[in-house]
Amino acid sequence: MNILGIDIGGTGIKGAPVNVETGELVAERLRIPTPQPALPNAVADVVDAIAKHFDYSGPAGVTFPAIIKKGVVYSATNVHESWIATDAGALFGSHLGGPVTVVNDADAAGIAEMRFGSGRGRGGVVILLTFGTGIGSAIFYDGRLLPNSEFGHLKIRGKDAEKRASEKIREKQNLEWNEWADRVSEFLAELEKLFSPDLFIIGGGVSKKAEKFLPFLTSRTEVLVEPAQMRNEAGIIGAACISARLPGMDLPEI
Repeated sequence: MNILGIDIGGTGIKGAPVNVETGELVAERLRIPTPQPALPNAVADVVDAIAKHFDYSGPAGVTFPAIIKKGVVYSATNVHESWIATDAGALFGSHLGGPVTVVNDADAAGIAEMRFGSGRGRGGVVILLTFGTGIGSAIFYDGRLLPNSEFGHLKIRGKDAEKRASEKIREKQNLEWNEWADRVSEFLAELEKLFSPDLFIIGGGVSKKAEKFLPFLTSRTEVLVEPAQMRNEAGIIGAACISARLPGMDLPEI
């Protein structure tokens, strides 16, 4: 079964049809810059353009960098405030001509990693963290997602963690990899105290450069830390899989 997955980010919107049984893209993904300002109708037009590029109509999955409940946007930390209370599922569905499942971007990436990547077959508590414009998070217990966790807003030294340790901050402050890893380690230590995880998965664009920072990460316990395997395709794949709701996925109501 092939379903369109679209991943909306702060700088780019990416999409491709996905074979949801294998987790593979069945066509080369298309990336279009995110409109600035990223107002709802402008973003919906890009989603429509991606679907038309693949000559696709029907059910689809779309990620969004915010708290999402039953398709409605409930936060706007890294997006335009006009998104709050927008029924994104209905908005995108009106453009795509089929039912659209909208999900938090990190939750979608987590589903992809748990089904096809570093979290496959893992029990216990698994936390995926995506480092980009902010820090996204997804937490799983025995493979079941607790949606909309937003650990990037955990306070570290008086600031949201994502204001100290996101990829955007690393680039903006020109931090060396070991300096950035120290900040990430401090963040992981706080999550360890709260959740006693069995595995951290580090995702987002930085997962392509894991060899530059993983050796510098420290852990207070024997928690495993691994890079994401699905990399920048994770959101696309996870969104499509959530839309499909395949047997055995054990998803909560999203």
